[in-house]
Amino acid sequence: MSLRPRSGEQVPSLTAQIARASNPDGTAAMWVRDRLDGLWRDEDFAGWYPRDGRPGLSPAQLATISVLQFLLGLSDRQAAEAVRCRIDFKYALAMELDDPGFHHSVLADFRERLAQDDRADRLLDLALARLKEAGLVRDRSTQRTDSTHVMAAVRDLTRLELVTEAVRAALEEVARTAGHLLVDLVDEDWGRRYGRPVRLGKNPTRPKTRILAAGDDACRLLERLHQHEPGYRPGPQAEALRQIVVQNYYRDEAGRLRWRTADDGGLPPSSSAIVSPYDTTARYVRHGHIIRWKGFAAHVTETCASDSVNVITDVATTSAATNDGQALPGIHTRPARRKLLPAEHLVDGGYTSLVHLERAQREHQITLTGPLPGNPTRQHRKNEGFDRDDFHIDFDRRQVTCPQGQVSKGWHGPYPTSSPTAAPLIVARFTKSQCRPCPVRTRCTTTADSARTVGFPPRELRDLQLRVRAEQQTPDWKTRYAVRSGVEGTINEFAHGHGMRHCRYRGQPKTHLQHVLTAIAVNIERLSSLPPTAETPSPRPPTAFQTFLDQHGIPRSKSRRTLGS
Repeated sequence: MSLRPRSGEQVPSLTAQIARASNPDGTAAMWVRDRLDGLWRDEDFAGWYPRDGRPGLSPAQLATISVLQFLLGLSDRQAAEAVRCRIDFKYALAMELDDPGFHHSVLADFRERLAQDDRADRLLDLALARLKEAGLVRDRSTQRTDSTHVMAAVRDLTRLELVTEAVRAALEEVARTAGHLLVDLVDEDWGRRYGRPVRLGKNPTRPKTRILAAGDDACRLLERLHQHEPGYRPGPQAEALRQIVVQNYYRDEAGRLRWRTADDGGLPPSSSAIVSPYDTTARYVRHGHIIRWKGFAAHVTETCASDSVNVITDVATTSAATNDGQALPGIHTRPARRKLLPAEHLVDGGYTSLVHLERAQREHQITLTGPLPGNPTRQHRKNEGFDRDDFHIDFDRRQVTCPQGQVSKGWHGPYPTSSPTAAPLIVARFTKSQCRPCPVRTRCTTTADSARTVGFPPRELRDLQLRVRAEQQTPDWKTRYAVRSGVEGTINEFAHGHGMRHCRYRGQPKTHLQHVLTAIAVNIERLSSLPPTAETPSPRPPTAFQTFLDQHGIPRSKSRRTLGS
């Protein structure tokens, strides 16, 4: 299917006349046409289509419809019906009133095309470029980021259900593509076990028998498919079954199939353990004792300047097992490409580290503002004894002096750490002859036959650490950082207003596309609600009691966060 550009077309006069008559104040869909002249042009999608073939529908129109679909919470059928019936949709798409639109399945095909490679991010790039051209968003403002959990569109399966359902899914796939391979393999017992979706519950009858039966069936099916290679190429469900079998079974020395446990065979980490045969990118994560989910994590970044509307500048979708700090470099790289980098970036403690603070300033000239993790030593956590800050560090002489005046005898490193977000570590060591006679040794180390070691980052990072920790205690820093809490309202808007917390589709690429379309829809919703004569909404008027306090010169708090200060 080739591309036939149709961008630049004007709204038909009859469509414009009736749209204005029926919607004098306009709608969000009409705002897209009036204020931005459409978010995209067909030429923006030229690289996504072949040069020859039957001309397809306008990708700019389909992208706009997809955003309006997420803005209004419409299904594919409802969106296609809105294109046929709604005047403001025809106005936004520059369509004639008698245009019949298209079949709803076109939207699913278009999403398949958008989910490939990094096209979803490219779609957001183009939309933000249009907003920037219109003067609705600017770079080097203050921005803030937060993350939330996203639940995958899969059932919550036990491990036995997972293996059994994976066998059933692979059988369905083979039956559709090469049913002759199942002859002489599937019998009456297989029909009973896999003839319908699996529902076993947490306490199934004969669990050990079911575990071995499902494992044997899975191995027999995989062996049958392997025998017919390369004539038959296994599909994604067969590959998912192979991975699930490896993660849940092993063979002992006698070659017998065994069920993996934490103590017997070992279980894979949650970062790689598959939780559903239908979405191999979803992961299980537990935060504390309350939040547990299978799916992904979404990171939303928005502007938060006081003189403009907050605009979503980036949205990232990562594995649920990915630490927030690991997503931060990409959160800076994408806005740099869009020329929408912040001057100050407000984040919570999950994103901050010495490495990130230094890299953000060095690579992007961004002031990363967030609570820096505290001193991890046991003495600091228990608030007793001598912690790292009680030792004097002399980088020029490469030595450390303890509170009792002893000078370290060893200086090693810096050593790289196992975490990519942690700073390299220099280790200074004292000897046993120094620590044993010390009268306050118990306040420094609890082991009778050991000496104290002190770990700290290199000089540049150490100076940055001290400066940031001192700055975080100032009222000015606390006032600036209080603005970060507003992003939680944006997360709530995404989750409850647009259903971002529940995946519409399966797979991380399509989930990310859902988040990108939702972010563009939220931007349109916010910007289109502005009064035509002003770019920022008027502040909330004071209440009667607040007016009374102001008239009588009685001070009042301007924010609920100042009540405890």
